[in-house]
Amino acid sequence: MWWALVGAILAEVFATLSLRASDGFRKRVWFGPILAGYLVSFYLLWVSLALGMPVGIAYGVWTACGVALVAIIARVVFADPLTPKMMAGIALIVAGVLTIETAGVAR
Repeated sequence: MWWALVGAILAEVFATLSLRASDGFRKRVWFGPILAGYLVSFYLLWVSLALGMPVGIAYGVWTACGVALVAIIARVVFADPLTPKMMAGIALIVAGVLTIETAGVAR
């Protein structure tokens, strides 16, 4: 089930970065990658849930990893800002997801 979640995260990051590259859909060539990325992402998220992953853990990991990866990759690819406060926020998101995951596993 983790392989499906990792795939869902990577597809969502690809789709979101494609959305950024589309420049508000002014560059229509990005519509296909955006649509395909989000469809694959939701399908793989569904697969991970169907295989028994708790929704709180799946969604938390999916969104947190997506936020962190998009922020970091967008900094490199698009020169988007990534301030120390933003990096601290990413660290807090990761810490929160790890807390939720370890609490869910401990039950």
